[in-house]
Amino acid sequence: MPRPVVVGLDGSRESLAAAEWAAREALRRGLPLRLVHAWEGGATAGEPGLPELAAPRYWSERILRGGLDRLGESYPQVRLSADQVPHSAPDALVAVGDEAELLVLGSRAFSGFGGFMAGSVALATVARVTRPVVLVRAHQRLESEHLPDAGGGPSVRTPYREVVVGVDPAHRCDELLAFAFESAAMRSAPLRALFAWRMPYVQSAAEAKVREAMGRHAERALRAVLGPWREKFPLVEISEITTEGRAAERLTHAAQDAGLLVVGRKIRPARVGTHTGPVAHAVMHHARCPVAVVAHE
Repeated sequence: MPRPVVVGLDGSRESLAAAEWAAREALRRGLPLRLVHAWEGGATAGEPGLPELAAPRYWSERILRGGLDRLGESYPQVRLSADQVPHSAPDALVAVGDEAELLVLGSRAFSGFGGFMAGSVALATVARVTRPVVLVRAHQRLESEHLPDAGGGPSVRTPYREVVVGVDPAHRCDELLAFAFESAAMRSAPLRALFAWRMPYVQSAAEAKVREAMGRHAERALRAVLGPWREKFPLVEISEITTEGRAAERLTHAAQDAGLLVVGRKIRPARVGTHTGPVAHAVMHHARCPVAVVAHE
């Protein structure tokens, strides 16, 4: 049985935008879409419970019904289902996310800065889910995934915007590259693979030679990592970018006009707090486009 695309709904603008994005992704992948709403009521719909839980249960059902009606009308080809999950939001989303093809969540924007404010729920979920998680902002629409038309206006008939993926050749990650190449292939979109490297401290007299040598090494290393994937996805147009600097800053800049940014997150042993890794954490907060965080060993 195929894994579904799962989206968390809470009635906010961000979660509704995430649900729309998830429906389009489910359609592209030919997968069912599961809508979930988490609440700490302890009893699911149809089961006896305390009277004071009637109101939150009602609102949970209303949120899911509204999502089903909205998506059913806009995306009739997508197989839809909806569930209430009687747990705290992070626990519920981790449980359903680990059974999903990918989990989609909404993220709020910083007022005035145009970046992500992932929030404690999203951060806690991303740090624990072992399947890919995509964060979507409230302004995302169908036309946001496409290039502007000849006049610079929004369009749904133009090609998809490019997919950007952050790559570290020193830590090969098949899950990350598979997700990025598949995402680009499904959209017939170009893929930009970026490797940001850092200069070690050297004496000033040798700095220029070391920088040149490291730049050439970075290009060779990135080319070697991407070689097998070029063969697997010969129709994907790919550009290789190596640049000196901090990975998070370079990726955020590279993804300014992208349709999707893909980054990795190393799976760590369970511990207190959220641990998404510095690059994933930074782009979750500052990238303007949807961000896919792919967990890997």
